[in-house]
Amino acid sequence: MDTEQGDRKRRYEYQNLSDSSNVVCLGLAPGTRPESTAMNDATAPAHPLRGASVLLAGASGGLGGALALELHHRGATITLVGRDAGRLEAVPVPGVRHQLDLRTMEACTAAVAAAHAVKGQLDIVINAVGVVAFGPVSELSVDAMEELFLTNTFLPIMLAKAALGVMGEGGAIVNISGVIAEQNLPGMAAYGASKAALRSFDDALGREARRAKIRVLDARPPHTETGLATRPISGAAPRMPVGLAPARVATVICDAIEQGTTDLSSTAFTPS
Repeated sequence: MDTEQGDRKRRYEYQNLSDSSNVVCLGLAPGTRPESTAMNDATAPAHPLRGASVLLAGASGGLGGALALELHHRGATITLVGRDAGRLEAVPVPGVRHQLDLRTMEACTAAVAAAHAVKGQLDIVINAVGVVAFGPVSELSVDAMEELFLTNTFLPIMLAKAALGVMGEGGAIVNISGVIAEQNLPGMAAYGASKAALRSFDDALGREARRAKIRVLDARPPHTETGLATRPISGAAPRMPVGLAPARVATVICDAIEQGTTDLSSTAFTPS
């Protein structure tokens, strides 16, 4: 299959995924192809995804589903984890599926163990789990604050802790803090703080894990049409410009994994 046919196939599959899982997603415009930062086909990637054992957390979400498709196309063996059994089953890729709420250390440990058991190794962990809240801090409940940090900050820390116990040299942990971690915004202050905390964690963990030759990648894509903004745990989303296609973001993240990148700023996701 040539490159253009492959890109069309990915767009078609992603649109089907969006429809079947009730996730609000935006595909690429007709006749366009996702930009790729991948190296020339004549150059083998430094860290190929083909044959890699990947744990994908949040696989039932908009970005998680796009990542699953991209990982599958690159030949990875995927263990898919999500909270919504129906959406998880609808992701159109092969792989072991586990319905888990990863907001506990026990669940994170179970997810890592399940992924490790598939091939007797765990090469990559990608965390695509997240929640959002909108509105002024004066109107934000303590419950919403706790949920933001439990899901966006503590969960990735627990998942990384579990993964470090079984991951060998050359492994990679990928977290998605988002553009909000670069510059917080009024009306999203607590959400932005939870993501900035994740970015800070990734920076320090990357230096810690370097001793074990494990890479930590922090990805900060701009607003992406995953449907997350339509499902806030508190408040209502303000009017936003059209975001990036999830397929585009997934491509850039997978390129970065294969190239050995450790930091993906928001500018890496937009064509220059």
